[in-house]
Amino acid sequence: MTEQQDLAGRVIVVTGASRGIGYFSAIEAAKRGAHVIAIARTVGGLEDLDDEIQAAGGSATLVPLDLMDGDAIDRMGRAIFDRWGKLDGLLANAGMLGTISPVSHLSPKDVDKAFNLNVIANFRLVRSLEPLLKQSDAGRVVFVSSSSAYSCKPYWGLYAATKAALNAMAKSYAGENANTPLNINVVNPGPTRTQMRAKAVPGEDPETIPHPREIAPKFIDLISPDFAENGQFVDLKDNGKVSPL
Repeated sequence: MTEQQDLAGRVIVVTGASRGIGYFSAIEAAKRGAHVIAIARTVGGLEDLDDEIQAAGGSATLVPLDLMDGDAIDRMGRAIFDRWGKLDGLLANAGMLGTISPVSHLSPKDVDKAFNLNVIANFRLVRSLEPLLKQSDAGRVVFVSSSSAYSCKPYWGLYAATKAALNAMAKSYAGENANTPLNINVVNPGPTRTQMRAKAVPGEDPETIPHPREIAPKFIDLISPDFAENGQFVDLKDNGKVSPL
């Protein structure tokens, strides 16, 4: 275990936990004392995660779950209530790139899928988990977004639209909780050595961008009770600059 135990006794949900940013953020949260509820579709990746967390002296509950199954999210929320009665943090990391294409060439199926995971699934998580988060003395929600929400580069219209929608939802949700202990923020990891990045920029040398292990502590800092900001966009690409959504 690390000396820093700012999450001791806290229960944290991490989505997309079987690889990349979610995987290493889950390990970091466990090292800092949290019990991690790790969500992903890939059972093998979750089992590898559990091995690493246990080796570090931490604890986790593995939840193989498709986030596009809203009813399954509701069942998970009930299970968390039955076992812990509260939730201290949600790192909503799971997402997909979708198709990089001219907007007019996108298929309705691809658009539906990207919005369902990047936006609707996060709404379902909020809907199911908010009562639990409000039982915490310092509930924290962190959505993982992208600078694409603002840059809206040609051919990136689908991904940009989903992240812009996510940011807008997060901004409203944060405002709704301005006078509560529940804080909601958005983080942009910037270029990171993940499978999504490799798909998006196939010619890039992965050694020139940070590994998820390097930025995971910054993600978990945002889940800590010590991070008191609300309704902010935290840009790790810009040295962690914090600005209103």
